[in-house]
Amino acid sequence: MTNEELLKKAAEAAKNAYCPYSKFNVGAAIEYESGNVYVGCNVENGSYTVGICAERNAMSTAIAMGEKSRLMKVAIYSPNTKLCWPCGACRQWFCEFEQGQGMKIIVEDKDGKPAEFTVDELIPHRFELIP
Repeated sequence: MTNEELLKKAAEAAKNAYCPYSKFNVGAAIEYESGNVYVGCNVENGSYTVGICAERNAMSTAIAMGEKSRLMKVAIYSPNTKLCWPCGACRQWFCEFEQGQGMKIIVEDKDGKPAEFTVDELIPHRFELIP
């Protein structure tokens, strides 16, 4: 799937966000090596820390659906801003599940065009358990 197509799926998911507190809609679309794409949106809660980001929502759905193949790309979109970067918790989840395999993170640049980054570029000194 192209980066543009994946961003479009993320934009559609953002429309379903439950964000009565921040009013900051975010959608994510994650493509796996199997070709499957899973979407998620942010879901807030009055007890702020128990909400979930769009990216972790999509990854959790993939896991619940039994996805076992490699993460290839994640597109993150918000109608509220350009360059909708993943938070630190989501970056660490990427590290956990991409396993150093070069997953790409796609966001819109300031001109609305897809910009692509690697996990290593966004979190160069990741937390890892070393056996």
